Amino acid sequence: MKKVFLKSIFILTLSILFSSCAAGLVGSMSNSAALSSNNFSFVERNVQGKSQATYVLGIGGMKREAIVSEAKEKMLENRQLKSNQTLANVIVDFKYSNFLGIVGTVKCYVSADIVEFK
Repeated sequence: MKKVFLKSIFILTLSILFSSCAAGLVGSMSNSAALSSNNFSFVERNVQGKSQATYVLGIGGMKREAIVSEAKEKMLENRQLKSNQTLANVIVDFKYSNFLGIVGTVKCYVSADIVEFK
């Protein structure tokens, strides 16, 4: 009887542990430049930046807008825009993950193409 009880407790503990860890991905794309005419050329494609915030019991980290802003800053850190250049095909992806409902992480990925107008 004791073996059955310990085995069921072990299985219950494992099922709770594995079911409480989760991750999800959400994304959106916006076109920040009007690329309807043939008056531009691609300077660089798929420039990327990443930002992350960690929450413990829902406390800490940054707001969503701040995470996006930081990821965009990191994306443009090494690639400064010159005159007549802009971002196009901007994609913002969020990856949400948590562990046991205690520690949550939000990762933000921003990617875009740099175009130059003639």
